[in-house]
Amino acid sequence: MTMMKPVYIVHCAAVTPLGDTLDTTWQALNASRSAIGPLERFATKSYVTSLAATIPVLEARDGSLLYDLLERLLLQLPALPQDCRLLTATTKGPIDLLEQACRTTPSPALTPAMLPEAMTGWLQQRLGLAGEARNINAACASSTAALAQAAASIGAGLADTVLVCCADLVSEFVFSGFSALQALSPAAARPFDPGRQGLTLGEAAASLLLMSEEAVARSGLTPLARLCGWGAANDANHITAPARDGCGLIEAIGQCLARARQPLEAVAAISAHGTGTVYNDAMEITAFRALWGELVPPFNSIKGAVGHTLGAAGGLEAALAVLSLQHAQLPPTVGLQAAEQTVSSMVMSRVQKVGGDLILSTNSGFGGVNAAIAISRVEPLVTGGNA
Repeated sequence: MTMMKPVYIVHCAAVTPLGDTLDTTWQALNASRSAIGPLERFATKSYVTSLAATIPVLEARDGSLLYDLLERLLLQLPALPQDCRLLTATTKGPIDLLEQACRTTPSPALTPAMLPEAMTGWLQQRLGLAGEARNINAACASSTAALAQAAASIGAGLADTVLVCCADLVSEFVFSGFSALQALSPAAARPFDPGRQGLTLGEAAASLLLMSEEAVARSGLTPLARLCGWGAANDANHITAPARDGCGLIEAIGQCLARARQPLEAVAAISAHGTGTVYNDAMEITAFRALWGELVPPFNSIKGAVGHTLGAAGGLEAALAVLSLQHAQLPPTVGLQAAEQTVSSMVMSRVQKVGGDLILSTNSGFGGVNAAIAISRVEPLVTGGNA
């Protein structure tokens, strides 16, 4: 593959059900805390479960809870250059606006304010950015795909700075859909556990600021890590079910490591998708064993603690992967009681040590989409100022 310019992650932020910052979320995860509990935002008696991981006391801004969630995230951002590009990732955006309309009107008209792209426009205006802005909607791999596109733009010299913002809500629209698909677990999700029964929904927002080496020097920010590889593939298997042989995920990981110019054995750990559904987790295990055989690196899932945050999942997991490199540890897989036998020494309910310099973060979604990014440790650069 063509040699690309290095891409640096210079800032990460998050708001999750475990805390209003990335650090508080990290600490809670490593303490094996779970934010999954009774859902009080809407009535759940008609659904498979009454459980979700939600952020307390969200208030409607511009009609939607989404914008209060994003405001909390924006408080943590550093100053951005005017020409900073914006990539957002969300599956449903301010979908709660449609819910409100449905409760008052039998057949409400769909308006632009209800669409995922409305989040992009709101963020661009709120941040005062003049650069390009667009939304990536690739199901539950949305923010991983957005990070890949951001890195590709910087790597090819087409952009110097790209902000990736991702967010999704626990909405009745989505909750009812997953319930109808019988994908929700009656109890809290148990990723990679033989007794798993499905996923638990969650909500979150996360942001990652990516820069070229030249932009880092101008900004004075200190690089936290490099985003050194990325890949995406579609298994074209089914509208909701993954290919059982993991072919799409295998291809995405292969592309990712080829771009990173790293062999399989360089991967020190994997932040897996790990939804807790029977077929997703089995597919991931199949893909990992097809690639690494008996030497699968340590891996985890955070979805037993914060739920499945849909379009925000990959961005949140990538930000946490940066902390995993810094602290040389992988948070426990909360909810795991006993791992699948074939990977019982690779995925655990306790903290695992990370003994290398490269972490892989993978996500998969409806429609057969699979995406992977590689995040590596970086030596400090000499910049023009302090972080």
